[in-house]
Amino acid sequence: MDAIVNAANEGLVRGGGVCGAIFRAAGPRLAEACRAVAPCPTGAARITPGFDAKARWIVHAVGPIWQGGTQNEPALLASAYRSALQVAADAGSRSIAFPAISTGIYGYPRDAAATVAVRAVREWLASSRQPVDVIFCVFNNEDAALYRTIIL
Repeated sequence: MDAIVNAANEGLVRGGGVCGAIFRAAGPRLAEACRAVAPCPTGAARITPGFDAKARWIVHAVGPIWQGGTQNEPALLASAYRSALQVAADAGSRSIAFPAISTGIYGYPRDAAATVAVRAVREWLASSRQPVDVIFCVFNNEDAALYRTIIL
């Protein structure tokens, strides 16, 4: 993949889960690059080089913390996906891999998040002139089955 997406926090600092794995793969220069483009508000994305990771770019997308669905979470999550796609496309990326943004420590329900993610990506791809290959890279077989059901 040209770009991988980091499920980031607003400070773009190393976290756990997907974020921690990406920071480990990219190496110590990633923290400095993140400081240069931070902060990143919820619903937005920033891009850095991939450094030692296999991807050329790392797109840091900040999804919302789940608060029961009463704080505009679906719109913010969709915006995070669209923003990630746009910054990757602007950098020249032709492929991007997404984790399930906001479903870890941020507590967004997996089925609702997957529905928002697939819809936002489809809408962005339909309106974009630049073809981009998208992969949803999920944690387990149950999540993969959920995405397959939504996509098909």
